[in-house]
Amino acid sequence: MKMQDTPHAPVVLDVAGLALTEVEAQRLTHPLVGGLILFARNFESRAQLVALTSSIKAIRPDILIAVDHEGGRVQRFRSDGFTHLPAMRALGELWMKDAMRATEAATASGFVLAAELRACGVDFSFTPVLDLDHQDAAGASLSRVIGERAFHSDPRVVSVLAKSLMQGLLLAGMSSCGKHFPGHGFVAADSHVDVPVDKRSLKAILAADAKPFEWLSLSLSAVMPAHVIYPKVDSRPAGFSRRWLQEVLRERLGFGGAIFSDDLGMAGARVLEGRAIGYTEAALAALDAGCDLVLLCNQSAVEGGAAIDELLAGLSQAQASGRWTPEPDSESRRLDLLPQTVPLTWDELMRNPRYLAAVERLA
Repeated sequence: MKMQDTPHAPVVLDVAGLALTEVEAQRLTHPLVGGLILFARNFESRAQLVALTSSIKAIRPDILIAVDHEGGRVQRFRSDGFTHLPAMRALGELWMKDAMRATEAATASGFVLAAELRACGVDFSFTPVLDLDHQDAAGASLSRVIGERAFHSDPRVVSVLAKSLMQGLLLAGMSSCGKHFPGHGFVAADSHVDVPVDKRSLKAILAADAKPFEWLSLSLSAVMPAHVIYPKVDSRPAGFSRRWLQEVLRERLGFGGAIFSDDLGMAGARVLEGRAIGYTEAALAALDAGCDLVLLCNQSAVEGGAAIDELLAGLSQAQASGRWTPEPDSESRRLDLLPQTVPLTWDELMRNPRYLAAVERLA
């Protein structure tokens, strides 16, 4: 099969610094590259960020420029006018005092987040976190990597606040991404450096952690599965599991949007059924399981981005040999994540009544 017969651009990669290198610019023209994720190292000022995103779009107007920008400790851009957004736990705590004020603050947070990013040329943020804040007897979060990133321990509160935040995103023309399906909050291990295992049953997970994904399945634009193994359901991590992504997420919960793999460079993505795997095998496993897009982060500055080039070459070869055939709807799901409205410029945003009111509600 020739690559152009079934066009789809599933790879989301990163860049090393504040501006594109010649090699990175050339990499963006590869037909399998569909997205780019930014980090704090890619930000010095708003003017620099606008120049970077403009240079990316000049090469690939259809590429999805994304970032992890949730609020709290996960906020990549924090200076030169960017609003410091609250951790999601703060919204959950506000809910316990004043539920309606909390939903309003969640909408304000989503709107400010999306409007500021879009004013700088960023299309998409991997938010909201839908994990539950499971706690031990002393009231400490079971999951170190989730913690204050979660709204609450009650899936009903998580769902209402997440939907309010998603409304704010939409007001600024941005799509949403619920993570980490079916739930990362019950395991202490961090999938960035370990392979977490959640030994609960499917019934228990569906009754609690997966509920926000079920209740928001019609509202979410995208979902990111966890690099967590749930051995009573499947021996593979959720992001590599057809049972989780096809049978549960797609068929049982009715989700029809895009599915992203989490970062394939994380430790939780480098082991499959007890065996160490490379980037290409990890990407093929994720795509075969039902992911529409695969992320490979923090590799552009390592050996000149050799891991990225290895992945692109490996996927190209797999497609040419028929070992990977893109799902017919995957590319349309990717394109659906791109904003459909023209963003306000930063100067326009600073005079926009809705934006000013939203910032006031976060004070």
